[in-house]
Amino acid sequence: MKALQDLDIFVRTVESGSLSATARALDITPAAASASLKRLEAELQTPLLVRSTRSLRLTPAGERFLDYCRIALTALRDGQEELATGRRAVRGSLQIAAPSDFGRHVLLPWLDEFRLQYPEVRFRLMLSDRMADVYREPVDIALRYGEPPDSSLVALPLATRNRRVLCASPAYIAAYGAPSDPRELAQAQHHDCLCFMFGDEVHDRWNFMRGEERISVRVRASQVANDGHVVRHWAIAGQGVTYKSALDVAGDLAAGRLVALCPEWETEPTPLYLVSPDRRLLSPAVGLLREFIAARCAALLATLPAAAA
Repeated sequence: MKALQDLDIFVRTVESGSLSATARALDITPAAASASLKRLEAELQTPLLVRSTRSLRLTPAGERFLDYCRIALTALRDGQEELATGRRAVRGSLQIAAPSDFGRHVLLPWLDEFRLQYPEVRFRLMLSDRMADVYREPVDIALRYGEPPDSSLVALPLATRNRRVLCASPAYIAAYGAPSDPRELAQAQHHDCLCFMFGDEVHDRWNFMRGEERISVRVRASQVANDGHVVRHWAIAGQGVTYKSALDVAGDLAAGRLVALCPEWETEPTPLYLVSPDRRLLSPAVGLLREFIAARCAALLATLPAAAA
């Protein structure tokens, strides 16, 4: 497997920053390590590293090729272990992008639990309500609410039955009352609404259904944030009515920190998906993590009170 050895030498050299260190680690001569890199570059017909006597750096082509090498070598090691032990290998580092509120108080403890079962899996977690560009950013998978608009992405469902929940805290309801109809939220004298802002756009148009009736309510936004965690914090603090993903507030509804409103109206669907730019990034660890999160989502949604389900 000389070609695979060449890939291994390339990756080790990049990670150590030294061709000599790679040669020592593999118990080969520096000349043999250098010949391996030259052979790989000749096969690809492009330079991968710019080398001098004191330093080396990746070329743009080398930067792009490095990720593919790591994927190939990880897959090979996993395959060798599975053949040797009969067990599916689960290891490696996963770079995950996730929404802020869901990531902080729902996903994070799930990842801790997953690592207790698979301690050789490591996570690099990036939380933001800005949609990660999985093609340009160092992301293996992203968790996203809503139907993926980009058909070129690999999109795997995690919670297709997830919906938004209209809710407020008991303190807010005690002070201002609960709306009997979502259309009351458009009237300034009735209720304060807490809205999420995505980019420059405020999500202040909330949609509802009741039988054949469909309404779209332009709510009065008293406070706006571009972070879902902040919006949820305001709602729990009694500062207004919000329209959040059920996964984000299921724990608060179960604990009584928030109360579902207008239960006779059906709310907007907001399915959760796992997306990836390339099927080659769907390692055994990703497959197991997807199954794990999907099961936890289903269990969490099952705890919702009837008014929010």
